[in-house]
Amino acid sequence: MRGRTRRFALAVVCSASMGMLATPAASAAAGPGAIAGPVAAAEARTGHDIYRQFRDGLSAPACPAGVSERWRTHFAAAPGRLAQPDEGTLALFGYVLDALEKASLPSEYALIPFVESGYKPDARSPLGPAGMWQMIKLTARNHKVPIRGGYDGRLSPVDSTRAAVRYLKTLHGMFAGDWRLAAMAYNAGEYRILGALRKSGQVARDAKPEALPGVAGITHAYVRKLQALACLLEEAEDQEQWMQALDRPVPRLEAVPVATDVTRVDVWADANGRDPRRLRRLNPAFVAGRIRHDGGAVHLLVPTPAYAALVVDEAPDAETQPAIARAEGAESTVNGSPTQVQAGRAAGDD
Repeated sequence: MRGRTRRFALAVVCSASMGMLATPAASAAAGPGAIAGPVAAAEARTGHDIYRQFRDGLSAPACPAGVSERWRTHFAAAPGRLAQPDEGTLALFGYVLDALEKASLPSEYALIPFVESGYKPDARSPLGPAGMWQMIKLTARNHKVPIRGGYDGRLSPVDSTRAAVRYLKTLHGMFAGDWRLAAMAYNAGEYRILGALRKSGQVARDAKPEALPGVAGITHAYVRKLQALACLLEEAEDQEQWMQALDRPVPRLEAVPVATDVTRVDVWADANGRDPRRLRRLNPAFVAGRIRHDGGAVHLLVPTPAYAALVVDEAPDAETQPAIARAEGAESTVNGSPTQVQAGRAAGDD
């Protein structure tokens, strides 16, 4: 792995020295929407780096005793999604980890989009929730996710992740840094968990989340799902083939503002030397690649310039793939209470 990483890092440096990254003159000549000003080469990272960032950011041992076998089986495909060489799920996982690290939050929260949507930015539920974090419209608006004609910010990994991380930061502080209580509150609403703590005579810093009374089985199961996912990722490290699949350069994603004169994703991509198919996949909030400027700031999620020049995207165009509804069949938070999406689930999830 070290030899490959060194070669990739050298390629990044070479690309910068050869003028592959934007300069003021090059941007001006590139056309509308080109990024103005010099852009520094991004630090090279591989799937191993993202995985290590996840492991290092955990607030508790990844695999505690008594993890639900049911949810281990249910989410068994999650590590394989990270190993797929389409630079989709793993890059988004890294993007969420970066946001959590910046907010000083534990990486257990990066598993929530696996539970909610299978890390699909365009996921839609028949019951209304949408996007990677599966928000309903009212919840999204309450957390300042823009929804306007022709644009649904729930389908934007930028807008939805900013809102989700901001909310998780609030919950993390509210529940004394116990990620389990915060995750339960994310699922069921903070007032329900605060009420359960009061009813049981517990305080957040010494609470036993698994023993909280009056909390739905779905909400208790939410923590068990996240723990099962953490176990699966920890155990995947023992699989040589999986670790080899992570030994590849992975794009670091960043949110960049879009000038008001740019009205199509493809135009921005051409002006900045990016793959338009990849950008459309990463930004499904822009229907058919159309960018509408209705007074609010508009951002695209894009691979940083060094990666855009060096990483080949082999995935099929998302426009040929149907949007999924809740890939992992999990529940979402709706106005502070869980809504079941998977038909036939018993109320007492184990």
